[in-house]
Amino acid sequence: MQQIDNHAGNIVLIRGAALWMLMALLLAWCMVGLNFGVAPLKALFAGKFMRLLQAHIDFLLMSALILGYYAAKIPLPSSVRWAMVIGAFTNSSLFLLMAIFPILDNPKLPPPPIFQWYLFASLITTSYGFGKGAVIILKSTLKIQP
Repeated sequence: MQQIDNHAGNIVLIRGAALWMLMALLLAWCMVGLNFGVAPLKALFAGKFMRLLQAHIDFLLMSALILGYYAAKIPLPSSVRWAMVIGAFTNSSLFLLMAIFPILDNPKLPPPPIFQWYLFASLITTSYGFGKGAVIILKSTLKIQP
């Protein structure tokens, strides 16, 4: 007997969205700890509460986007699914890195080359995943159904 796959091959999307929602929850607790003056958190985030908030919101937004693609139940190529999940993490983690390493958030100094490479790799990966996913879903709506 054949098992029915209700995920349209997109199980990596639901798993990725769940992981990034957990990351957003962890960051929310970090912000609570900062507001209560927890010393290790104050040392870790060095006065960059806004960047931490941006990371938190971005993880939530990326999770919502991934869940939207998953909900469409349109089969997506593996490269697209993985690009979405990896890109969602790297994109959100850029804000987290700026919260932890203030030198990355200094407008007077250029960021180190490794950060710039990470940023561009993240943008390309995220754009490929979500962009190609959108094109595939859009194309699926244009097919004439008998």
